[in-house]
Amino acid sequence: MTQKTFTRRQLVATVASAAVASPFLKAAATAEPGKTMRGVFPIMATPFTATKAVDWEDLAHEVEFLDRCNVPGMVWPQLASENSKLTKEERLRGMEVIAKAGKGKKPAIILGVQGANSKEAMEYLEHAEKLDPDGLIALPPTQAKTIDEWREYYHTLARATKRPLFIQNSLSGTKLVPSIEVLVELAREYPNCAYFKEEIKPEIERQLELAKHRPVVKRVFAGGGGRNLLYVLRLGLDGVMAGNAYADVCVDIWNLYSEGQKEKAREIYSKLLLVLACEPQIDGTRQYMMKRRGVFKTMVSRQKDISISPEEAKELEFNFDSLKSHLRV
Repeated sequence: MTQKTFTRRQLVATVASAAVASPFLKAAATAEPGKTMRGVFPIMATPFTATKAVDWEDLAHEVEFLDRCNVPGMVWPQLASENSKLTKEERLRGMEVIAKAGKGKKPAIILGVQGANSKEAMEYLEHAEKLDPDGLIALPPTQAKTIDEWREYYHTLARATKRPLFIQNSLSGTKLVPSIEVLVELAREYPNCAYFKEEIKPEIERQLELAKHRPVVKRVFAGGGGRNLLYVLRLGLDGVMAGNAYADVCVDIWNLYSEGQKEKAREIYSKLLLVLACEPQIDGTRQYMMKRRGVFKTMVSRQKDISISPEEAKELEFNFDSLKSHLRV
């Protein structure tokens, strides 16, 4: 694995981040091998052709796009990737496409290995291990009925790898709510499994409670698609796995705030929120923007049929116009 180098701006951002963040962050500066797991890590979308086949060319193009956006890492396939709509063969091939496209690039590649149970997840993990990613991530097992089954699932995965393993703690597919004590116990027993994307309500309370257990807990990430980006920064959390259509803008907000330029970060963030606010009103906003930015050829999704009306397109363009001067790509 190649050693990561930093630009002057990245070094300043890293140092400034520790100075301006909440006290929780001060205990987090523990060394970790490979690429640093901190900052904006977009959940990659899955591109589809007009016939709803996975577009492998566009998936590789998405890696290149995110690299140009200067993200420190990227993640696939999770909930926003339409993970549940992918076949096993598609997930395995997608890992290969992303690993190949990301080889030699700066961002950390995090591959999703979740399964309905330990046996299924291990098949994905074993395949991912062959591709030498920078880290792994796993949603909870959908077939687990008890916290003990939940715990054993993650114990199995943690024992099978030395790489950083994120627990994406979500209620998607399961109603189990592991206590913070259970999560910390897992992190203490398996230091490589001390990385969390915490999404169970109340998210902020649980995220801050996890952060109190540093340095046993190495990283605490939020979700939220970027709508909580400034809040995450103010609270001193380690990162956000945000949507990828505006990854370059999210990275600039993160860096500016970390450098102490809070007013500038807030100004750009307010423009980003204009576009993000369209998502609940205009179905298919993210797919539209991925095509609009030239990353994907289509707006096709397996979850729903997407059709943007002329009026909806005008509204999206009106709000997106305020972001254009802040785009890297």
